[in-house]
Amino acid sequence: MISPTSELLEKIRQQFDASPYPRVPLDKSPKDNISSLYIHNLVTPYYLRNQKITEPKGKVILDAGCGSGYKSLVLAEANPGAKIVGIDISEESIKLARNRLEHHGFDNAEFHVLPIQELAKLDYKFDYINCDELLYLFPDIAVALQAMKSVLKPHGIIRSNLHSSIQRFNYFCAQKVFTMMGLMDENPAELEMDIVVEFMKALKDNIHLKARTWNSGYEGEDGKERILMNYLFQGDKGYTISDMFAALRTADLEFISMVNWRQWDLMKLFKDPDNLPAFVGMSLPEISIEEQLQLFELIHPVHRLIDFWCGHSNQTNFIPVSEWTDSDWQSAKVDLHPQLKTQNFQEDLIASVTECRIFPISNYLSFVEEFIGIDSSLALCLLPLSEQSQPINALVERWKQFRPLDPVTLKPTDEEQAFYIVQQLLLRLESLGYVMLERQSS
Repeated sequence: MISPTSELLEKIRQQFDASPYPRVPLDKSPKDNISSLYIHNLVTPYYLRNQKITEPKGKVILDAGCGSGYKSLVLAEANPGAKIVGIDISEESIKLARNRLEHHGFDNAEFHVLPIQELAKLDYKFDYINCDELLYLFPDIAVALQAMKSVLKPHGIIRSNLHSSIQRFNYFCAQKVFTMMGLMDENPAELEMDIVVEFMKALKDNIHLKARTWNSGYEGEDGKERILMNYLFQGDKGYTISDMFAALRTADLEFISMVNWRQWDLMKLFKDPDNLPAFVGMSLPEISIEEQLQLFELIHPVHRLIDFWCGHSNQTNFIPVSEWTDSDWQSAKVDLHPQLKTQNFQEDLIASVTECRIFPISNYLSFVEEFIGIDSSLALCLLPLSEQSQPINALVERWKQFRPLDPVTLKPTDEEQAFYIVQQLLLRLESLGYVMLERQSS
């Protein structure tokens, strides 16, 4: 995964040669995992940064620390027509990655046994770099980010993540325990994993370390990968939101968004966000995104990964939807996220409209924690988006055709009111990442 420039890094390489990660069966396909494809689709972060839609075809994507290649396969499925390049220092992992992409019919992919520090040898500039479950193993995360930045195109985007030192505190305690027991002196193997199981099972169930980290899923053959990646993970290290932003500043990279940004909403931690204590209500709107994320991390540290997108500085330049003028809205273009343009989505949408029932759009992205339902009369506005992008006025006219009369006054539906109703639907869906709104340049 990284260059073996020290005894520790050599141990990391040996661990992944012996146990390539992740242990996903060769024939498993991510085609039906819309949430995973959504995250790995270049369209998602590109829109968040530029409020514009891009086309993955022809793009060059790097999977840095590709391991056994499952995420490379996800990237290939999520970005049709893109070239996938994978690197890893584990030769055994690279062999598996090559076999995996070939097995699933992707011939526009190549894999190299190479550390991140030597990326320039590939003579590529990348549109997107996926560096998943790797950055936290570097002695200096800013140096690793700079290495990726050096081969990133001007408008390119990096996705990476760090283990949370707060959320994973108990696992780091466990790793210290097993280091003291000598289980990590060499590359952990069957014996060391068996000792971990025996030790944890021997503890009383109410002992803090066991209660906070252990469950029966670690026992048996299927639990071995989880033991290696949690209790016996060579070089594992935790970080905070502050550490992430400090590294981005050092590397001169610009923060774009958390990957699961909906689950980092500070306001959702309060019972009644519209009725906060006076001091809190006055101060929260004034703090930076870094401070908001830091507060969330301190108040509710539930995320194992500090998972983020970043890119070259000074690339973000758009007018937020919340600041659009009436003229901006009148000329806006609307598109459904490409990962939602599936047969199942369309069939369920049509059935909801036909049967006049709520369309459960949140069923299609599992990381949206709350139920999001759309009234059938509004859901019909999404039907043409399954085929191609639409001007907002076309969606308004479609809704007016469905409801030509005001149900209360029985007079013709007011144009302004119809526009407002469709606009509010799109604002809600855009904030959750289901649709994309593109402002047309004047």
